[in-house]
Amino acid sequence: MLQTLELTNFRSYSNGLFGFEPGVNIIVGANASGKTNLLQAIHTICLLKGFSISDKELITHESEWSRIEAMTDEGIRVAKLQETKPKQLEIDGDVKKRLSLESEIPVVVFEPLDMLMLGSESERRRSYIDDIIAKTTPGYKALLRDYKKALAQRNRLLKQENITASQLFIWDVQLTEKAGVIAKHRYDFIKSIKDRVGETYKSIASKTDELKVGYSSKFSVAMYSSDMMGWLKENLRLDIARGFTGAGPHRDDISIDLNGYDARVNASRGETRSIILSLKVVELKTIERLLQKKPLFLLDDVFSELDGGRRKSLANTLKNYQTFITTTDADIVVEHFQKTCNIIPVSSNNITID
Repeated sequence: MLQTLELTNFRSYSNGLFGFEPGVNIIVGANASGKTNLLQAIHTICLLKGFSISDKELITHESEWSRIEAMTDEGIRVAKLQETKPKQLEIDGDVKKRLSLESEIPVVVFEPLDMLMLGSESERRRSYIDDIIAKTTPGYKALLRDYKKALAQRNRLLKQENITASQLFIWDVQLTEKAGVIAKHRYDFIKSIKDRVGETYKSIASKTDELKVGYSSKFSVAMYSSDMMGWLKENLRLDIARGFTGAGPHRDDISIDLNGYDARVNASRGETRSIILSLKVVELKTIERLLQKKPLFLLDDVFSELDGGRRKSLANTLKNYQTFITTTDADIVVEHFQKTCNIIPVSSNNITID
């Protein structure tokens, strides 16, 4: 659990000191008051990186360094970021420039950009599943990296004049072997969560709607490598003509159906938000089960487009996790959460003490 957080030259905070409670912590303030920056600081002290921004953006403008110090149940963590030196994290004085799974504090993030997950870009859905598997499965991140290298090499060769099947064969073998392992990891993960995603959606949405997730691919998971190899051979001329590999894990998708209809096309914004929240809550519980650690849950602007019932349902779902929720609406906090949550007001003066 995160107990305190002290910021120096971090984003909009020249100085800041915050205290947190074990359950739901709600960060209240106007737009541009530093609410999301506080979530970025929490993410950085846990994983030595922000979410959706570069390391350079974590340092206050016109400053050359940034520092975060946190008191946790497991000791003191200090993150140091400098423009001219590698970033590092000290855990009770032990310096680490790269974090292992054991030294990370797991974090799950909901941010407004996640609403795009149900859009037309399948890459977002693949990346979301891959990130969860990488957080909980040693070696998976390296497997993805090796697959992307082999894919990039094959795509480069496809663009060369007079390329032959024999010249591509070694890369086809590497690509399809790794592809089969990736697809199996993804399929097994989705199979393990699909029932819980449906149940969680009913709880958050307070409806009996049926939400189903699945893995969508040209190839069967059981025969993925051999099926993909056959497809590459049969479609070699097509791949050469377009200059890239047209099938594989990099083209697969995650299906999301609501009441039998494709939610990627038919879901309303409110339904989309509830679907994404359901996936995030299941992610939270999956990471806890696999790592035997309770993740922190960071939710940026989650209350917009949720009615009072869904807000209460969400808060009840999260009461057993240390959660940080940002909102601009103080009235929501007073009405629904003042007695049950820790309220953290922030202002735009960039020096905040709680």
